[in-house]
Amino acid sequence: MCSWSSSWSSPSSRGSWVYPLRRSPQIVGIRGESPPGSRIPPVRELAADAGVNPNTMQRALQELESRGLLQAQRTAGRTVTADDTALQALRRRRAGTLAAEFLHQMQALGLTEAEIETLLRETAQQAPKKE
Repeated sequence: MCSWSSSWSSPSSRGSWVYPLRRSPQIVGIRGESPPGSRIPPVRELAADAGVNPNTMQRALQELESRGLLQAQRTAGRTVTADDTALQALRRRRAGTLAAEFLHQMQALGLTEAEIETLLRETAQQAPKKE
C-alpha cells in the first residue's frame, strides 16, 4: 500500500467535500498504488492525512462508492473496486483531462502543434523508462 500522507496537497477549497475527490486517483488506484481489490485506510486516517473533517472524507468516499470505484464491506472496510474496466476508464478520462490542460498551456506559450509534438517526443525519449 502507498504512503497515504504524501498523496495529499493543500487546495484553496480545503473545506469543500469535493477536495478529497480531487485527490481520489490515489485512493482508487488510478496510479496503480492501490491495486484492484486492495483495502484502503480508514476514514479517520485518510481525513487526518488530507487535513479535512472525517465527515467530509466520508462523503467523498461515498461518492466514489456511488461511481463504482470503491466497494464498502461492513466488516472489512472499503476496498478499491476489482473492476479493472472501471479503473481503466477513470485512468483514461484523467489522462484526457491532463492532456487537454497541457495543450492549452502550450498553446498559451505560442507553440504550434508541430512544436508540441516534437517537445513530447524529445521528453519521452529522455524520460526514465518505467519497468
